[in-house]
Amino acid sequence: MRLSVIVAVSVISVFALNLSFTAPALADCVVERKPTESAVLLTRHLGKDCTAQEREAQAVTAAELLAAFESGKGVDLNGVVITGDLMLDELPLVPVPPPDVLPPRVRDAILKQGLRQVRVVSGPILIRNSLVRGRIATNLKEGYLVVKGPVAMTGTTFERSVDVSHAAFAESVDFSEAVFLREGFFIRAIFSQPARFEKTAFGTHSRFHKAVFSETVTFLRAGFNGLAEFLDVTFEKDASFSRTYFKLGTGFSGSRFLGLLDFSEAVFEREAFFLFTIFEGDAYFRRATFRALADFTDAEFKGVHDFAKVFFQIEPRFIRTKRSGSSQAPGGLHDPRFLYGIAAALVIFTVLFVLLLHKG
Repeated sequence: MRLSVIVAVSVISVFALNLSFTAPALADCVVERKPTESAVLLTRHLGKDCTAQEREAQAVTAAELLAAFESGKGVDLNGVVITGDLMLDELPLVPVPPPDVLPPRVRDAILKQGLRQVRVVSGPILIRNSLVRGRIATNLKEGYLVVKGPVAMTGTTFERSVDVSHAAFAESVDFSEAVFLREGFFIRAIFSQPARFEKTAFGTHSRFHKAVFSETVTFLRAGFNGLAEFLDVTFEKDASFSRTYFKLGTGFSGSRFLGLLDFSEAVFEREAFFLFTIFEGDAYFRRATFRALADFTDAEFKGVHDFAKVFFQIEPRFIRTKRSGSSQAPGGLHDPRFLYGIAAALVIFTVLFVLLLHKG
């Protein structure tokens, strides 16, 4: 009897000791589920002290996101793990929203295609500082997915491909400090309000083919680690690619920059193509670095075009390039040809100096 009591006390003591270690760990992981606004159906904020295991235990499924969108609501997630593939073409087709509630660019695009039905996400899509394990895709070749609320994916990592082609964003879009480990496609996407991709890390292939930016857009200090395609893109307001890094081939051919364009201190490791690109506003390439061919064939500069202090590792192409605005080309100490001349002169001077020393 006495032995049984001792064993029971020991078991209780061990259990209590375990609780003393696990309770603080569980208490440190703060999970907030209260909706932040009426337009949000699904809210989950995990505190910074949550462990990876605790985040996995609180994972949100793609099916939950889709259910929120189908109900006409949005999502507000922070610090979560999202599992499963989110196929946005599974949203039902609904009548096109009234013209007076759509941004002009979105309304015009829908009217141009003669669409009577579109897919709609009414609420905001806020997925910040999270990990998305599955694919995200609209799977649309025609028509549009209209996103009426703001989109914020700041600090989120996407392990699989993200394809939001044919998405029409009615409010602001922010992918700053997001990480795309695979493809990121925004083909024919319409950005009606300001878009931000600051310090965004793009993956194996990025495509913005025929996208439209109706307001300002910034890719400040973004990094493109794969192919970067900005073909036939319309930038209606100011666009910044300042200090942006392009690791592989880059194409802006056929694009139109209607506002100010800033490529200052950008780095192009491989070929960069600006064929038939139209620069309506001022274009600044000051201190940019082109380590391979930079081709501006048939491009047109209508405003100030500043190439001061630009480094071209090989001779750029400006074949049939039109310039109607003022220019500031590389010159003086910042002209690569001048720098090569100085280097050659120094070599010759050194050789002559050595010969004179030997004769003496």
